Amino acid sequence: MKVVILAGGLGTRLMEETESRPKPMVEIAGKPILWHIMKIYEAQGYNDFVICLGYKGHMIKEYFLNYYLYNSDVTIELAKNKVDVHFSNTESFKVTLIDTGISTNTAGRIKRIKPYTGDGSFMLTYGDGLSNVDLKALVDFHKKSGKLATLTSIQMPGRYGQLEIQEDGTVDRFQEKPDADGQWINGGFFVLEQGIFDYLEGDMDQVQWEKKPLLEIAQDGKLAAYKHKGFWKGMDAMRDRIELEELWQSGKAEWKIW
Repeated sequence: MKVVILAGGLGTRLMEETESRPKPMVEIAGKPILWHIMKIYEAQGYNDFVICLGYKGHMIKEYFLNYYLYNSDVTIELAKNKVDVHFSNTESFKVTLIDTGISTNTAGRIKRIKPYTGDGSFMLTYGDGLSNVDLKALVDFHKKSGKLATLTSIQMPGRYGQLEIQEDGTVDRFQEKPDADGQWINGGFFVLEQGIFDYLEGDMDQVQWEKKPLLEIAQDGKLAAYKHKGFWKGMDAMRDRIELEELWQSGKAEWKIW
């Protein structure tokens, strides 16, 4: 099954990092977050990727074109134009890199990669979200649902502590970063059928996937949500990148399932 990754956005809330590189190339533990996402899939048997490129997409192309050399020990004889590889530590990734436009919105990017998705089900996710989602369970859930699309839903913890305060100011209860109040939100990690392209007809270049096609799929009763209660973290801002780095360095990177 193909895995499509949306990797073309500007990443404006990470401008300190994304002025010089695309957001999916921002590094966690010395590796682009894109690599971490791909490792999550590879570890569970999915290694055939289609990456939607946009902003500074040439940097992602160059990364994969040179990946073999970056991850190998080599001797280079310049006079002979010869390279000897002594040790290689590369992945089993098969990567198709598609230019989907600098300013194209997500619906337009998905529409443009239709020829590369195969004939049946395929997966889709964002290029900035990490999780330890059980992909086999997700795919099984999707198949049993009979829907056109399944998204992985997650519950976000609150960003701030909650207080229960009496009239005189006494704090009865304090909870730091409580779980969300029952709200389930879209966490990416989709499983999709070819029928979703029927919702991408016409000019989709300025259309957001979630605000029109996915909304219409849901209105037609063809969208399912797989509830994931494990780890999930998006890298939306600099504080998120710092938190992900701290999790890795402390040995608490729950998305590291390889």
